[in-house]
Amino acid sequence: MVSVRTSILEDLDAYPRTSRWSRATPSTAKSLEGVPLAAEEAENPAKDVPRGIIIAMATLVVTGALVLFLATGAGGALAMSTSGNPLVEALGNSVWAVVVNYIGLAGLIASFFSIMYAYSRQTFALSRAGYLPTSLSVTNSRKAPVLAIIVPGIIGFLLSLTGQGGVLLNMAVFGAAVSYVLIMISHIVLRVKQPGLNRPYKTPGGIVTTSIALVIAAASVVATFLVDVLAAGLTFAAFAAMMAYFGLYRRHHLVANSPDEEFAALMSAEEDVA
Repeated sequence: MVSVRTSILEDLDAYPRTSRWSRATPSTAKSLEGVPLAAEEAENPAKDVPRGIIIAMATLVVTGALVLFLATGAGGALAMSTSGNPLVEALGNSVWAVVVNYIGLAGLIASFFSIMYAYSRQTFALSRAGYLPTSLSVTNSRKAPVLAIIVPGIIGFLLSLTGQGGVLLNMAVFGAAVSYVLIMISHIVLRVKQPGLNRPYKTPGGIVTTSIALVIAAASVVATFLVDVLAAGLTFAAFAAMMAYFGLYRRHHLVANSPDEEFAALMSAEEDVA
């Protein structure tokens, strides 16, 4: 058991140093989270956003399953179990291996654009509500939040210069896992406190499905500490700093007429009436 656990941890630690294709996979998965951020731009968000998420997840599951079975069938289970680039290695030195590798590179580059859209949209929304400096939500003549695009990009670029790609990737995983925990808890609380709330799309299985996802997310948070204590600690410190910033300063400068705060005020009023 000790040797198996050590092998797993060594493989996870070596993961950030793997090929273009294997790096593109988590980036693509995380980019799915950017779909809900397009809700304000969607013509019919109640139908379009769930449809987009489901199609994207189905595409990822199908392509992932194809890689799992086809690569194993072509290269052998033993060889693929230790490979950081299974599909390309299974194809050997053929032209198709080169083609597939560059397809993975194209996917990685494409995910950058979706990530830029996601972080700028999130930064814009938080700034508009007053959770971040309001200057980040100022738009130009084309209604593009320039600072919300540039400032996080500069921060990300500076972090990339540290050369700690593995730590940064694990920090992203830890942050995502924590956000999943908070999302699941919020979903359960809303289902309990607001059972009659209008929900154009309802989660299949309701609270049961969310509870299962909550357990998995919580296990992912714990797993991050086992894999990379430094990354988990740095992410926790970043969360603590932002919470302190909000608690000590930004909560006194919220924008009352922002969509986020108006919805929160409406929910509070409904609870008082009930």
